[in-house]
Amino acid sequence: MDIKLFNTLPSTQTYLLEALQNGVLQAPIAVLALDQSAGLGSRDNVWVGGRGNFFASIAVRLEDLPSDLPLASASIYFSFIMKQVIVELGENIWLKWPNDFYKNDDKVGGCITKKINHTLVCGIGINLKKSQNGYSALQSDISPQKLLEKYILALEKFPKWKQIFSEYEIEFELSKGFLVHIENYQKSLGGGTTLCSDGSLIIDGRKVYSLR
Repeated sequence: MDIKLFNTLPSTQTYLLEALQNGVLQAPIAVLALDQSAGLGSRDNVWVGGRGNFFASIAVRLEDLPSDLPLASASIYFSFIMKQVIVELGENIWLKWPNDFYKNDDKVGGCITKKINHTLVCGIGINLKKSQNGYSALQSDISPQKLLEKYILALEKFPKWKQIFSEYEIEFELSKGFLVHIENYQKSLGGGTTLCSDGSLIIDGRKVYSLR
């Protein structure tokens, strides 16, 4: 997979989505910015920069993804593979449902996904060294370029969803002490919440997908 490196961008996700729509770039492709001024976060929040942190978006053809992957839970899939890469580097990090990276009780990053035609675009922001956006950081010495290279190598193995979910299902217990935004409300991930095999949750008798 080719990597396009920029010194700075308003948003790697916006850049890549527009480049794909305009036919300037084609999947598979990754975009990495060393700094970012107006990154896209969950619920239309902004994920701003901080040189030394990680800001990347990756476009993958749907046909390359595992056949058992529920697209509505793609953010879990992409996020958990990144989480595995970072853990292998010796960092203490876990994935809160469905797309937030946590170190202990502190958020250090997040992931969003968007389908465009026959392509899935995944944007990931992680505070590697500097706390930004009111969130914490990993204090990791790895460069954003090296982390992206390692992530692409892991992602391009395209592990089955069943394999990823079997590991994430165990880790989901850590999410149960936290809240999650469902539409315009916050819901507890604790008692009464069930994680389904397709990555969705049953909350208050209602099935909810990450959808981002």
